Amino acid sequence: MTSVSAERMATIFVEVADTLVADFDLIDFLHMLTDRAADLVNAAAVGLLLADQHGRLEFMAGSNENVKLVELFQLQSQEGPCLEAFQTAVPVINVDLGQAGGRWPRFAPRATAAGFQSVHAFPLRLRANVIGALNVFGGTKGGDFADTDVPIMQALADVAAIGLLQERAIRRGELLTEQLQGALNSRIVIEQAKGAVAQAAGIDVDEAFVLIRSYARRHNRKLTDVAHAFVTDPAMLARILYA
Repeated sequence: MTSVSAERMATIFVEVADTLVADFDLIDFLHMLTDRAADLVNAAAVGLLLADQHGRLEFMAGSNENVKLVELFQLQSQEGPCLEAFQTAVPVINVDLGQAGGRWPRFAPRATAAGFQSVHAFPLRLRANVIGALNVFGGTKGGDFADTDVPIMQALADVAAIGLLQERAIRRGELLTEQLQGALNSRIVIEQAKGAVAQAAGIDVDEAFVLIRSYARRHNRKLTDVAHAFVTDPAMLARILYA
């Protein structure tokens, strides 16, 4: 594998870092990442695994179908470079698959049978947070990385991890905002219902709230639903006062 040019590296890093676009597509991003990584170092194939919510690696994207089958076998056999890089948070560099039978007795023969001769794996990490790993396969002997290639590929994996964590944070933020807005909307409806019940029954708003909440509990209904029903249906007043 040859060292990368500064121009290609800069272009790919900008593309990989851009996960803030409104129409960000996670799967498309991951496939783009594997394609660009393969082009960057003239690799035979690149595969990418991400950890699920339980910390188990799952195959997410590959630069071709051949690498997908090898990655799936790696997960099934529970041995291989991506698993090792993910578990240790340390890159796996310049492994000759023909000589790796002792290290990965099931994975290494399967990878060589698929036409791969060498492999490297880089953890997708942000400080102590490792969210996956990137596998880089060479198709010919002597597919070792130059010393300068290793930090570049690890930096690419790290930038991808930052982008993915950033996108997750944005999604969590959007969900939190939606939940907060929903809570605010519910609170407004409840306040409206309290005022209406208090005025109709000639009681204070605290007593009105007790009536509304008691009705909701007796009928196993959500407080917000009962309040909304009363605000939109005046006939609910009698049911709340006399139920």
